[in-house]
Amino acid sequence: MYETKSQPLAPKTVFYQRFFNNLGFACGILAVCLLIGIVGYHLTASAAWIDAIHNASMILSGMGPVIEIKTTAGKLFSSFYALFSGIVFITNIGVILAPILHRLYHRLHLQDDDATS
Repeated sequence: MYETKSQPLAPKTVFYQRFFNNLGFACGILAVCLLIGIVGYHLTASAAWIDAIHNASMILSGMGPVIEIKTTAGKLFSSFYALFSGIVFITNIGVILAPILHRLYHRLHLQDDDATS
């Protein structure tokens, strides 16, 4: 087997910096996805801007639609946006949790190295 020397656990300041970078990135992804939903509902469902914001926010957060969509284009957009939003939600959870889980696994790996030496 290969002997590998583990790197020490990063200082808390580095961890916090990584966490907040990922959090900012996730918020940026949400902002872009929300903008897609707002414009999409406004153009395809003829929703007023405030209704488009409200509906896109509710779909993106997983709460469900709040306006009645009457156009075929709006219904198609709503269907695809709902599927897209589910994937974005799951992906963003992964992006936010990545530095936390990385630190946890690194710490556990360091404890295993201490126990075997």
